[in-house]
Amino acid sequence: MSKKKIKKIYKYECNVSGEQFKTTSEAPNPGDLMTTSAFYQMHPEEDDRPIEVKLKVKNEEETAAALKASLGVE
Repeated sequence: MSKKKIKKIYKYECNVSGEQFKTTSEAPNPGDLMTTSAFYQMHPEEDDRPIEVKLKVKNEEETAAALKASLGVE
């Protein structure tokens, strides 16, 4: 039997949105990390994603906001 390789998981939090995410590699500067959605909010001129992706992300954000509002979560 072979040993199962254990991957170390690193958890970080986006400074802009507060969203938490995981990665398998350690970041040299964790304070500089941000999610892709936060990056595109800060730099809309660099948003070169297809229209379908932009619409999908926008719908997901609206759905999440509506769900939070209905639950009364800030």
